[in-house]
Parts: sequence; C-alpha cells; structure tokens
Amino acid sequence: MRRAPYGRAAGLAALALVAACSGPASDDAAPGSGASTAVPASPDRAPTTAPEQQTGQPPEQALPPVHDPVSLPALMRATPAPTRIVRQRLVATTDAYTRHEVTYRSDGLSVSGILLVPDGQGPFPGIVLNHGYIDPTSYVTGQGLAREQDWLARAGFAVLHTDYRGHAGSDPAGDVSRETRLGYTRDAINAVRALRREPYVDPDRLAMLGRSMGGGVTLNALVVAPGLVDAAVVYASVSSRYLDNLRHFTVPNRPEAVRALFERFGTPRERPRFYRELSARTYFDRITEPVLMHHGTADESCPFRWARTTQRLLTRAGVESRLEVYPGEHHAFVPRWQDSIVRTVRFLRRQLDG
Repeated sequence: MRRAPYGRAAGLAALALVAACSGPASDDAAPGSGASTAVPASPDRAPTTAPEQQTGQPPEQALPPVHDPVSLPALMRATPAPTRIVRQRLVATTDAYTRHEVTYRSDGLSVSGILLVPDGQGPFPGIVLNHGYIDPTSYVTGQGLAREQDWLARAGFAVLHTDYRGHAGSDPAGDVSRETRLGYTRDAINAVRALRREPYVDPDRLAMLGRSMGGGVTLNALVVAPGLVDAAVVYASVSSRYLDNLRHFTVPNRPEAVRALFERFGTPRERPRFYRELSARTYFDRITEPVLMHHGTADESCPFRWARTTQRLLTRAGVESRLEVYPGEHHAFVPRWQDSIVRTVRFLRRQLDG
C-alpha cells in the first residue's frame, strides 16, 4: 500500500520514528552481525556481485552477506574498473606545486576534481580528500578542504580532491546513490585507484582524508576496501551510524528525501537491518588501516559524542585509532586548525614512511 503524502506533520512523524529506532542497543551492535535474506534488486544501486577474488580484499577476510543491493556489503563486491586521471585545465602554478582541474571515471560516470602535484620528480605519497556537505547546486570544483589541499601539497603529497558525482563538472548522481552516500563512497575509492596509477605517485604510500560528511565517506571506504590505503584521517565527522545522520540532517532539512527513502526501502522500524548495513560501524572489524580523528567538543554540526562513540567502537573492533580532542573547537576548526594539520602530517609520514 502506498503511504500517505509526506507533509510537515509526516516529517515530524518520521523524525519521531527514526529517533525511536536509534537507541543505544543498536549503537553498539556487534560488527558483522545479521542473517541472510534475499531481496529484489533496486535500479539505482551500487555495483554488485563481483566474485570475491576480484574485489581486492585480503583472501582470508570473508565478505558479509548481501541482503540488499543498496548496502555496504554490496559495494564490497563491486568489480574494480581501470581508471586514470585526465587533466582538463591548469588552474595555478605556485612556488611549490601545480594545480589542475581533472576528471576520472567511477562506475561509468565522469567525476571531476582538483589535482595538486608537488614540484620535483617524486614518487610522492598520494592522498585523496573527501569534502563535507555543500549544496550540490552551488558547489564549484575543488570547493572545500582548501587549507588541507595547499598544506598537504606543500608537505610533499600528491593530492586528489574529488568533487563526487552530482557535483561541479561531474555526471549527475541518482537520488539513492546520493542520499545513502554509497555513490560518494565509490567515487572516493575510485579516486584512490586513479591516483595510484599516476607515474609520480608511490602506490605503496597512499592515504585518505575526509571532513564532516567526507569523514563518513572515508569510514565507508575503509570498510568497503580494506588495504586500499595505508592510513586515514577524519575531521569533525558525521556519525558512523546512518540513522544518526538521517535524523540529524536529512529529516529537518530534506523531508521529501526521507519520504522517498522510506517509500522505497521501508522505515527503520520495518527494515532495521537495511539501515544498519548503510552504517560503517557495522563493519569496523574489516578496517586494516590506522585512523586519526580530530573533533572539537563544541562542534555545533556534528556532535562530539558521535566521535567518542566511533572511537570506542573502532577500538572495540581492534582498529588502531586515535581521537584528538580539541576543547571548545567548533565544526569549522579555525583556532586549532594548524595544530590539527601538523598532527595530521606527522601521523601520515609516520604511517606511510615507517
């Protein structure tokens, strides 16, 4: 039966429903839990069903079952496709690096971004940057993480900042791919695969950094493709639990997207496993890379408690991780940003060069 029209009252009801399904018990759900149930394929989905030996995962690490083609387990089975960075336009030449607008391929889509290459012959360590939420209708290529782009390039990293599908010069994104962040996760993974093929990049020294929404994308990428990078850094991240983000951001700001999601996949009460399988924390036991997190206690966008919970669950899953706490720091990371980037570069050098 089709659900009733989704107006303001229904939006509030959805918020109450999501909140009701967001209790502490599911917060600390054991990684990798869940039984197998077959469901029909969905037209707007992540690539699926590649043989396990083609995924690039360690052979001894069994993949969790796929219950829905729109899920992190389905993304884990996506067949790697060759992709290269194509330079479109030289944007700037500085005293330390060149900056180009570029594109690369991701699941048959063209994704735009910014590439910064340090002066010299290399090979340089490479890092992919995953930006936070900016309205795609106003986003311009390379927007977000501007400070990190410059600092890391000057520190000797080849930097690829992905715009994600549906942003700037990229091909459009489907609604499900966008709202679940699965498409963005796939774009981040393919950005690493493209960067590692560049002749000036050391394929054995690769990292990923994500901020806010991009922090969630980064955690997703780590559980989907363990071993893809050698280290990861997460700034002021969204929750590692999908329903937290849905309740906190989507319900109040895009209720029509919540309506479409619930009509297509069911509510969290009706299909709790579907929403668990969009949460990186469900699969933290798959992460093989060290993770450094930065978070301010006064973050007004992504509550500090999210970082505490994520760190606790990473530790419980056996992940080498550290949470750097910045008392009084807000989401924008202004007063303590330089402290954080110095720690970031020190961490990356230790992990990539050690």
